[in-house]
Amino acid sequence: MSDTPPLDSRLLSVLVCPVTKGPLTYNAETNELISKKAGLAFPIRDGIPIMLPDEARRLES
Repeated sequence: MSDTPPLDSRLLSVLVCPVTKGPLTYNAETNELISKKAGLAFPIRDGIPIMLPDEARRLES
């Protein structure tokens, strides 16, 4: 596990998926923001969520 600080819950409360505009959940194990509706996982690098669809990882079905 990395030594990356956890995502601030206030930030999570205002972020939405850029594709669906739906809610995101934080996965501490992978340090990603998950959009179940879009099937995407957005990385967090140096504490900054990368909310670009081209940078997101497709979730396994």
